[in-house]
Amino acid sequence: MSTERVAVCPGSFDPVTRGHEDIIRRSFRMADRVIVAVAYSATQAKQGMFTVDERVEMIRETFADEPRVVPMSFQGLLVDFARAQGADLIVRGLRAVSDFEYEFQMALMNRKLWDGMETVFMAPDLEHLYLSSSLVRQIASLGGDVSPFVPPTVLARLQAKFNKPAS
Repeated sequence: MSTERVAVCPGSFDPVTRGHEDIIRRSFRMADRVIVAVAYSATQAKQGMFTVDERVEMIRETFADEPRVVPMSFQGLLVDFARAQGADLIVRGLRAVSDFEYEFQMALMNRKLWDGMETVFMAPDLEHLYLSSSLVRQIASLGGDVSPFVPPTVLARLQAKFNKPAS
C-alpha cells in the first residue's frame, strides 16, 4: 500500500500565472505529488485563449524542474477524476472573499459526492493577491507587459498570440 499523498489542483489555467505557480509549489507542504488538472468540457460556452493541450504544455514547461507536478486535462466530475488518479485532496487558491462562497459550495458538494475528498484553501502570496488569468489575457491583448505575472514560456506564447516582439 502506497503512502504517497496525491493532491489535485484544478482550474482552467488560461494561462498559468505566477499565482498558480506559487499555490502549486506550496502544495508540496501537504502532498507528495500534485496533479495540475486543466478542466474542460465539450459544452463549454466560453472559448479559451489557449487550447487545453496548450495549457497542459505550458504547465509542463513551467514545472520542468519539478517531477512531482503532473499536468493533465480532464472533463466530468472532479471527484471522479481525483479518485481515478488516487488523489483525495483538492488544493484551491483563494484571492478574495468573493472567491470563497463559490469555492466553499464546491468543496461541500465534492465532499458530499465522495466523503473521502478533502479540500484545502490556500491564500496566495501577497505579491499575487490581485493576479488572475483573465487580467493577464486582457493586459497582454492590449499590448501591456505581463512579464512579472507569468513564467517566461507563457510570456513567449502570449507574445506569439498577439504578435508582440519579446521585451
